[in-house]
Formats: sequence, structure tokens, C-alpha cells
Amino acid sequence: MNELKANTMSTKFYTAPGKFYRGNLHTHSTASDGVLEPAEVCRRYQAEGYDFISLTDHFVGKFNYPITDTTGLRNDSFTTILGAELHTGIMDNGCLWHLLGIGLPRDFTPPDAPHFTPVKGSETAPDIAQRARDAGAFVVIAHPHWSGLTEADARSITAAHAVEIYNHGCVVDNDRGEGLVTLEYLLNQGQHLNLIATDDAHFDTPDFFGGWVMVKATENTPEALLASLKAGEFYASTGPQINDIRLMDNNVEVDCSSAATIMIQGQGTSMVKVHGQSMTTAELSLERLPGSSWIRVTVIDRAGKRAWSNPIWRDG
Repeated sequence: MNELKANTMSTKFYTAPGKFYRGNLHTHSTASDGVLEPAEVCRRYQAEGYDFISLTDHFVGKFNYPITDTTGLRNDSFTTILGAELHTGIMDNGCLWHLLGIGLPRDFTPPDAPHFTPVKGSETAPDIAQRARDAGAFVVIAHPHWSGLTEADARSITAAHAVEIYNHGCVVDNDRGEGLVTLEYLLNQGQHLNLIATDDAHFDTPDFFGGWVMVKATENTPEALLASLKAGEFYASTGPQINDIRLMDNNVEVDCSSAATIMIQGQGTSMVKVHGQSMTTAELSLERLPGSSWIRVTVIDRAGKRAWSNPIWRDG
């Protein structure tokens, strides 16, 4: 079997210098359709132990195309990354696209998106995704189940860095919060994408503090965090921690917080798992996944909360 190598991400970041910073990459305020002022959103996240957020208000004309300025809300232990939820183009189901742009410049040019109804002939979603990436943003396909994304829709966004595979607001409000099927469609076609978990918090329902990313960086600054996001040096979680992943020729070793299940998924139906009590480490054989071009690790705790690694690609 070929030795596993990381094209989309390297697992070496788990033990590299720096620390993990907890952050939410999908949040709204009164600058669009959230119910809390930006300062209160940031205060609550810091009070709950988060190190950073990106306030991603809806980038539509109804709200004057906001890229909400949170620079004045940063402090010695909490930072923000400017961003927005981008809307333009029409999906196969006739609805408006939703994409996240994390790290957008304040002068990012708006599309023709006056409201939440698609505008015929407006800029396409693939085009604005590429434009956001070219402007320096970390680009994400948002809540694919809630959006009703088709496989063809997903394939069209070639500039994305990641897929939102857990959206806590969608879980709470309509039970359509997952995106792993969409991610795996794209992985199986060779697209090197990572995955994030988020809140999509508006604070009008219990849509907060449910999903996050743990980003490994040398410092808690917007620049360092954004660089680590683009490099895939993070994992997503609703509770558990992934402390290390060590890749061998024929197995994977995982260190984590207390877990009831540790598993590896890959292309097709085969997977490898181990169940136990309060496990903090496990070694899993890859013999059942000889033909998979990628693998990913899932850790599940006793309460059913999950952590997900980014995909790890095989050589060749």
C-alpha cells in the first residue's frame, strides 16, 4: 500500500509550534438579519471561551452590502476576521446561492444582489467564489443540505477551500445542517476540499455555540488564522478534541479527548472503527480502504458530539 501523504493538509501541524484557537466562521448581527449588535456578538463568543469569530453578515443590497467592521472589537485575547455571506447566481432549484468569504477586503465589489431573490443574469456563484478567493478570502460552500444543493451545483464551485459540513443553526431550526454527502461527492471526483463546522448564529433561536473550528496557528491574529485556514491546519468539532493524527504505511494512530468511537472513512462504503470506553488513543488499520484516494477521521464522544479531521489524500 502507498504511504499516505497530505496534499490538502498535513497532519504535522498537530504537533508543530503554536496552539489551537477556537473560532466560529459563520455569524450574523444587526448589520444584516441577526438580532444582536456586533459588539454583543463578539462579547458573547469571547465569554464562551472562543478565541475568534468571523462576522459574516449577508452581503446583499437590502443591508447595504455589509462587510461588518469588527476591528475595534479585537482585544489581547480575542480577534476577528472580516468576512461576509455572499449571495448571487441561481442554483438548480431556483434559489439564491450562499457562500462564505472569510478574510474579504472591506472594498470587495458587490454583485447585483439587492435582496434574497435571485436576479436573472447576475454574477454567477462560481465567478464570485473565484473573485473572493482572488481577493484573499477563505471560501466555503455554506449549508449544502439546507440550500438543496445538487451535485452539479457543488461541482461548479471550483474556487472553494471547504464545505460547511455542520451548521448548528440549520440543525436547530430545520434539521438540515449536514454537508458530508456534498463534500464526499467532490472528494470522490478529486477536488481537494476541507471541511468546517459553524453556528450560523443569528441569536433569535438557540443557534449558537454548537459548532466550531480549531485552528492551529502561531498567534491569534487574523493574518495567522487565515493562513492556517487556507493551509488546512485545523479540524472541526461540536465537542471532542483531536490532539494528533499519525500516518503510517498501513494504519493511522489518533490521539483525542475521551471518545466512545474513533473511525476512519474513505471513498465507497468501507470504513474502519473502534468502539470503547473513555478512549484517548487508537490505532486503526487501513487494510479495508486500499483503493480510497482520501481518508478522514471522526471522533465521537459519549454524548454523541463529534470532531472531524480534514481529508488526507493518498499519494498517486
